[in-house]
Amino acid sequence: MSVRVFFILALLLFTSSVLQVARCEPDPDAEVVESAEEGGDLGIVGEDVQDFGGGSFSPAPGVETVCVFPKNPSKLVVAGEESELLVGIKNEGESSINVIAIQASVHLPFDHQYLVQNLSAQAFNNASVPSSAQATFPYIFGVSKFLQSGAFDLVGTIVYEIDQHPYQSTFYNGTIEVSEPGGLFSVESVFLFCLGVALLGLLGVWIRSQIQQLSKKTKRASKGGSWNWDNWMPQWNCICSISVHQIKEEEIDVHAQTVDCKRA
Repeated sequence: MSVRVFFILALLLFTSSVLQVARCEPDPDAEVVESAEEGGDLGIVGEDVQDFGGGSFSPAPGVETVCVFPKNPSKLVVAGEESELLVGIKNEGESSINVIAIQASVHLPFDHQYLVQNLSAQAFNNASVPSSAQATFPYIFGVSKFLQSGAFDLVGTIVYEIDQHPYQSTFYNGTIEVSEPGGLFSVESVFLFCLGVALLGLLGVWIRSQIQQLSKKTKRASKGGSWNWDNWMPQWNCICSISVHQIKEEEIDVHAQTVDCKRA
């Protein structure tokens, strides 16, 4: 019974690991253009927004950035729905900063060469940060509704100019958790719940079998003790009956002798 339960547990764990890998590993040969088109209408301000992802600029000295998810500290992003983050920039240089746009992209967590989705850029008109000042800019984005749930890396950059020289700084390069619409009732959560119930059921069956085996051993031990007592009791009764019989015979003999003495 124990070997059978162990085999079933190992099979369930292996099945869950295979399903988790299959769900979290997207196809690297899949078309990324379709994902970009799905999220193309999210996070856009104005109609003349350019794509600033073609150039790679270095960060400017004296510029610090920070990122905050104000309404989502757990960084849980629902596929197909808008999410908001705030980008803070601090200017410690001598010249003003002209903020051009904020852009972001979604990558696989184990390899950033695989681009999952290129999110839309959000432009800012006449947004400047003077020297020794700081400012906060919102960025609204949305991942494709066809994106599977799992962990992905979000890379966000802010593009700006100082003295007509372009720069960019990465304000976020970390993991986000993408969930399917519907929240708790996703396929993965239902499977994990069923797996947990099955494991608890198998554990209960194993504990019950162990208790039954222990109770059988206890009953056998108690039966062995009563058999010895039953075998010993007839012998004791026999000894007692013989003793009583002898005592009665002695009393009869004494009584007979007393009668004979009286007659004499």
